[in-house]
Amino acid sequence: MQGKMMAQMFYAPGDVRFEETDIPQIGDDEILVKVRTALTCGTDLKTYRRGHPTIIQHVPSTFGHEFASDVIEVGRNVDKFKIGDRVVGANTAPCFQCEACKNEQYSLCENLSYLNGAFSEYVAVPEHILNYNFYKIPDGLRYEHAALLEPLACAVHGFDTLPVRAGDYTVVIGAGPIGLMFMDLLSLAGCRVIAADLSDCRLELSRNFGSFATVNAGADDYIEQVRILTEGKGPQIVVEATGFPSAWEAAFDMARPGATVLCFGGTKAGSTVTFDCKKFHYSEITLKGVYHHTPYHVRWALDLLASAQIDGSKYISGYYPLEKTIEALDSIGNQEGIKYVILPNGTKEDLDLG
Repeated sequence: MQGKMMAQMFYAPGDVRFEETDIPQIGDDEILVKVRTALTCGTDLKTYRRGHPTIIQHVPSTFGHEFASDVIEVGRNVDKFKIGDRVVGANTAPCFQCEACKNEQYSLCENLSYLNGAFSEYVAVPEHILNYNFYKIPDGLRYEHAALLEPLACAVHGFDTLPVRAGDYTVVIGAGPIGLMFMDLLSLAGCRVIAADLSDCRLELSRNFGSFATVNAGADDYIEQVRILTEGKGPQIVVEATGFPSAWEAAFDMARPGATVLCFGGTKAGSTVTFDCKKFHYSEITLKGVYHHTPYHVRWALDLLASAQIDGSKYISGYYPLEKTIEALDSIGNQEGIKYVILPNGTKEDLDLG
């Protein structure tokens, strides 16, 4: 397909321009898709403000990575999809050849293939991602809900590493989109979920995602409040979903003996934290980090969305046209809403026709 399209183009941190660019051309093993919905994400906000060492590999570049779309052109060797299919996928795929992949640690792949460009009218999906991390959108699943696939897959990956038991007290620190996804997953598994955040508005919102109690993380007796809510012992599981070192330390401090602490929020490079070694050793605390997703967790996340076990509508806070993408990103940067839908082609009403 020849021609021009409108896209948000990244030139430098803080310099993103809404402009015309060439529609990407596909090879024999690729597809071209028309983006129906893209979603705002904290990673895209950080990319806009600071750049990104892996997602943005050259400038100017399209950016954005959570989207659902329609297939409008198919390479001659592609038989997995046809023109007109509604499709969604992850923004990466592992190589399956490096040492990490051979050890089935796919999120640690040394050669991840990346895809960005969600904030554009059209995207070319490369062969490797197409083959391993792209799917038809199940019937009945709306475009904007399907576009939650990638971040949900990340949360599912983290959840899958936890020794979850029904009835466990769990604390999720951070009531942003990823934190809310963890609350959804933990409550679905029968855990008693406590939400912790600095924002009373987000804490109130967390009750829609399964939390039975909330604690403002800015309170002087924050950790003591958590202990009171957990029968004086602390939670069995703590999920940190903010990326602030102080939150990592608080997660450790509140954990009961034998607890698992998942540090999921990524901190700035060079950050350090301090833990009580005596508690770590004698209380047998499991401290772990989990990053990104794997093809297995992408498939799992899609099943959760398609079955409505995870209700995608709860995550959508509003809709913006493509030209107002930066306004939408600034809104989530100001902690206004959860996720906003960007509409590169058409209006909100058009989504009901897909």
